[in-house]
Amino acid sequence: MKKIQFLYSILFLSIIMGGKAQAQDWPNLNKYQVENAQLKPVVPGEKRIVLMGDSITEFWSTTDSEYFIGKPYLNRGISGQTTPQMLLRFRADVIDLKPSAVVILAGINDIAGNTGPATLQMIANNIFSMVDLAHANHIKVILCSVLPAYDFPWKPNQNPAQKVVDLNKMIKNYADAKGILYLDYFSAMRDERDGLKSAYSADGVHPNKLGYQIMAPLADKAISQVVAIE
Repeated sequence: MKKIQFLYSILFLSIIMGGKAQAQDWPNLNKYQVENAQLKPVVPGEKRIVLMGDSITEFWSTTDSEYFIGKPYLNRGISGQTTPQMLLRFRADVIDLKPSAVVILAGINDIAGNTGPATLQMIANNIFSMVDLAHANHIKVILCSVLPAYDFPWKPNQNPAQKVVDLNKMIKNYADAKGILYLDYFSAMRDERDGLKSAYSADGVHPNKLGYQIMAPLADKAISQVVAIE
C-alpha cells in the first residue's frame, strides 16, 4: 500500500511539475504559434527562408523593417534566447514552416549565461544539432558568425570578446567541413577590440539601423548562393 501511495505521489508531482513547465514555456513556443498556424502552405516555386535567432534577429524586423518588404523571409528570433531554447523550438519555428533554407544566428546569449553556464562546445553542439535537424528535413542551412561584443550591458565584465572569436572559429570549421555556407558578419562589424563598432550599435551588442544595413547585403548574398529567390 505504501508503495502504491508513493507511486501516486510521484505521478501527482510529475503532473504538477509538467503543468508548471508548460505554463513557463521555457523555449517560448507560444510566441509564434498563431503566426505559424496562419501561414499559407508553401506553393510550388516559393523559396521561403526562416531567420532563426535571438534578439539580434528579432529586432531586425522593427529596427529596419524595410529590409523584409517583398522578401519571402520569416523572422523567428526571440529576445534573450540561448541555443538550447532555440533547439527545442526548432521544429515548430523552422521545420514545420517548410522553408527552403534557414539562417541560424545564435550563441551570444549563451556566452552571457542567460540560461546558466555553458561551455563553447555545448553552444556549438546545440547549433550543430539544429543543422542536423534541418538537413534531415531537406532544409538548406546558412550558419552565421556570432556578432562581436566587447561587453554586455545587462551583465557587465564577462569579457566575451575572445569567446566570440573562439566560438566563431568552431562554427566556421564545422561549416567548412560539412560544406555549409558560413555567413561572416563578425569581420564586417568588429572594431579594434573585437567589439561591435560603435557606429553600428547603441549598446555594443544589438545592431542599430546602420548595423542591420551592413548585415543585409551579406545575408542576401548568402541566401542567393544557397537558394535562388524568385
